Amino acid sequence: MNHLSRDVEKLPEGVLLKVLHEHSDTRGRLMEIYRTSEGLPPFPQMNYVRSKPGVLRGVHVHPDHADYLMVLDGTMILGVHDIRRTSPTFGVSCLITLDAAKPMTCFIPTGVAHGFYLPCETTYLYGLSGEWSLDGDFGCHWNDAALGIDWPLEQEPTVSDRDRDAMSFDEMVERYESIMAQRDGS
Repeated sequence: MNHLSRDVEKLPEGVLLKVLHEHSDTRGRLMEIYRTSEGLPPFPQMNYVRSKPGVLRGVHVHPDHADYLMVLDGTMILGVHDIRRTSPTFGVSCLITLDAAKPMTCFIPTGVAHGFYLPCETTYLYGLSGEWSLDGDFGCHWNDAALGIDWPLEQEPTVSDRDRDAMSFDEMVERYESIMAQRDGS
């Protein structure tokens, strides 16, 4: 996979960016967005999302699936924070800009908390390496200081009731670690 970190100093371990290349001829254009041979898991669920300007979705973490994102139209400011204590990038936060004018994909592994801020009307696709369930999707408040994410907001974002009432960062980490410990038999 072609990794790109031009917008960020350091990505959390396992977060992969791939610049997409367009192939055009007189018939139209083609852009390859996914190959399992690049080491990515299969994605049994794909979602299409259209967000209004000023929306912030998240911050969520998933113990059961990874995400694979691509912006089709507009711009996404993706905030990520590594909560995996065994990761060499534990505690690393960064912002990544995904823009339809510069097509790329982003793979977000389990254990990396993430949220999407959409400064303009934006359409994006995201694949999930496992089917979505409410039990496998929880998060913290988007502006919890412990996230270390400095969102580039001009005004208070529009968030869902669930995201507005989300738990604290510490509670999110505790819940994630509890789930992972149960799976490991610890």
